[in-house]
Amino acid sequence: MASQTILVFGDSLSAAYGIPREAGWVSLLEKKLAQEKPGWRVVNASVSGETTGSGLRRITPALAEHQPAIVILELGANDGLRGLPIEDMRQNLATIIQTCRKAKARVLLLGMRIPPNYGISYAKEFSETFPMLAGKFKTKLVPFLLDGVAGDPALTQADGLHPLVQAQPRLLENVWPALRLLLVR
Repeated sequence: MASQTILVFGDSLSAAYGIPREAGWVSLLEKKLAQEKPGWRVVNASVSGETTGSGLRRITPALAEHQPAIVILELGANDGLRGLPIEDMRQNLATIIQTCRKAKARVLLLGMRIPPNYGISYAKEFSETFPMLAGKFKTKLVPFLLDGVAGDPALTQADGLHPLVQAQPRLLENVWPALRLLLVR
């Protein structure tokens, strides 16, 4: 049986920024799949610093190259940290989801939250984007990838944003229940 591909399409949080790549949650996912769901392979196409706009430009060639059955979409944090317009981020994510669907890939959307640096209403509108899009497109959703990690200095790098090695298993725990539901199809 040919292996099916999971494409992880994200930013530094999935690209293992500041830690060894093999210690990142995506590498841990590869190991978990090898044990529990053989026949699946993971391609990590995550790029540190990626915004939804640059992700939109990269998604079509990534889908053509890897032909994934599932796309784990983890973008938006850099849009929020740069204060980019929420409506642009929403439209970019919506288009990425639709592009994945046209390529016959199921999408798991990883939600994000940001600190209120640009105001409480911006942060609220930002975080509401992910469940809104998941509902609109009927995709699986992880409400907050960094649940149990964000804001904990013992689990984040000196920048206060990027998870340390010891936080990576928690990120995988946050993703796994929703992903497992997509693997049974």
